[in-house]
Amino acid sequence: METKDQTNSLSRSLKSRHIQMIAIGGAIGTGLFLGSGSAIHTSGPSIILSYLIVGIFCFLLMRGIGELLLSDTSKHSFLDFVKLYLGDRWEFVTGWTYWFCWISLAMADLTATGIYIKYWFPGVPQWIPPLIILLCLFGANLVNVGLFGEMESWFSMIKVVAILLLVVVGFGLAIFHAKVDGSMASFNQLVSHGGFFPTGAHGFLMSFQMVVFAFVGIEMVGLTAGETDDPKANLPKAINSLPIRIGLFYIGSMIAVMSVYPWNKITTTASPFVQVFSGVGIVGAAGILNFVVLTAAVSATNSCLFSTSRTMYALSMGGNASSFLTKLGRNGVPNIALNFSTAFLLIIVVLNYFIPAGVFNLVSSVSTINFVVVWVVLIVVHIKYRRAHPKGSEVFKMPGYPLSDYLTLTFFVFILGFLLVNSSTRVAMVISLISIGSMLVIYQVTQRRHADK
Repeated sequence: METKDQTNSLSRSLKSRHIQMIAIGGAIGTGLFLGSGSAIHTSGPSIILSYLIVGIFCFLLMRGIGELLLSDTSKHSFLDFVKLYLGDRWEFVTGWTYWFCWISLAMADLTATGIYIKYWFPGVPQWIPPLIILLCLFGANLVNVGLFGEMESWFSMIKVVAILLLVVVGFGLAIFHAKVDGSMASFNQLVSHGGFFPTGAHGFLMSFQMVVFAFVGIEMVGLTAGETDDPKANLPKAINSLPIRIGLFYIGSMIAVMSVYPWNKITTTASPFVQVFSGVGIVGAAGILNFVVLTAAVSATNSCLFSTSRTMYALSMGGNASSFLTKLGRNGVPNIALNFSTAFLLIIVVLNYFIPAGVFNLVSSVSTINFVVVWVVLIVVHIKYRRAHPKGSEVFKMPGYPLSDYLTLTFFVFILGFLLVNSSTRVAMVISLISIGSMLVIYQVTQRRHADK
């Protein structure tokens, strides 16, 4: 027999270890493993500075989200604060934009799993692995949130181990000036081939697009507040560890790669991780990395099922989606919202053969832009919160307020502006603007219908 509390409250089953690893998983995507080669080719060693700058602003973003969440732990996600400080309209737009961010990324990642599996089993039809993986993840998320946390912890651990190995191997080779593929590994490689900015200001600015893509999903820890057993202890730990993760995983791995190989000799057709591991004679490096990127893609899909179902639950609780979606199972999981997100993702399984890869690149770009839009909204919400509560949170304050808020807001708006004027992302930017405008119109039409009844 379900109690009233069970039918109206999300389960609080996530432990400190789960929150820590979910935060890590949100900060490490397939972009680092697969996309870093082309990013290095575009900007050279200056990509290190790009990761540092974006990392600082993402950390400030997370500190703002953390202060919001810990100011009132009865609220389950940052969407509750969007509603409180910006109203129903922006809760509707932000919530559905965020839902689409993760759905579109998961579609690309699910399709990628089919490609990765074909590395070992080339005869397997590409639609079968996404279907099997989606159904397995759906079943795991349906059981309880603790199982989701456990799965995501292990997925994240695999990614962390791969990066740590790269950093240790790369730094070791550079320190001892080992010879790799005919060249000597050294930290001097970072400035010996055209300087730190070999492709100039344009290449440096172009790198921000790819670096921001690597950070999308970092805010997902803000959706775990309603399902952690001790948010006041667990959320600050997860957020405050971001600088260490950024320094070690992103900056450390880029220094390691470009110290082993000159930046202009790093291949763009495969992961630079494979190039480093293969260069030092690690047997089966390509197969090992294929397993890692497969894990990263599965992890992204797992995160999608969690985040989209909780986003839909929050939208429903706020009156911006059908009240039917608020129904929880006996284990405190929003089953109906989870079912809806999973069913929507089945579209990519059905259409896998008919949608060319270029469409997925476009969808990923749209998703990245929409993530930045959500980040901008959350910074504005934090500014509104601090204006209403000048003293801020007693347990977790945004450092450097108000300057830090306005600098972060300016930076993300600059990124959006650059993506608009950049020819390679302009179409995705226009699509994103049209989708957000459409949501505003849909909200207005819906409100008028409610008013007429």
